[in-house]
Amino acid sequence: MGAGNMTTEYESFSEDETFRIGKEYGEKALPGSVFSLEGDLGVGKTVFAKGFAEGLGIKETVNSPTFTIMKIYEGGRLDLYHYDAYRIEDPSEMEEIGYTDYFYGEGTCLIEWACNIEEYLPDHLTKISIEKVPEKGFDYRRITVTEI
Repeated sequence: MGAGNMTTEYESFSEDETFRIGKEYGEKALPGSVFSLEGDLGVGKTVFAKGFAEGLGIKETVNSPTFTIMKIYEGGRLDLYHYDAYRIEDPSEMEEIGYTDYFYGEGTCLIEWACNIEEYLPDHLTKISIEKVPEKGFDYRRITVTEI
């Protein structure tokens, strides 16, 4: 990590806390901002995404776009472009869906499994990592946010 990166770490002891942290970031999101969301299956990425959408003022139910790569949610103060790159085998699939229109558009992007499309990510993004720490309890999550 370069010297210019700022990292903030959160502790979450419940889905409600993870949702609330996501909501805070949704409330702060700016047009054209890109957030990557990393973590193992079942760690709470979708819970974070639901909170993020609520922070944007989106009323629609948010779920993981696993089978569609991207879902668009409108009606909030910014549109949300929610990606799931888990099933992407060739990063060039991003070009097929016209990712630049969204990454550099007026809405905000939230990208799950962004590690699969790293070469397409913009230089400035917010990386969010959610990890389980079993010795701290079943519901405990460490949420690390790095502004790049």
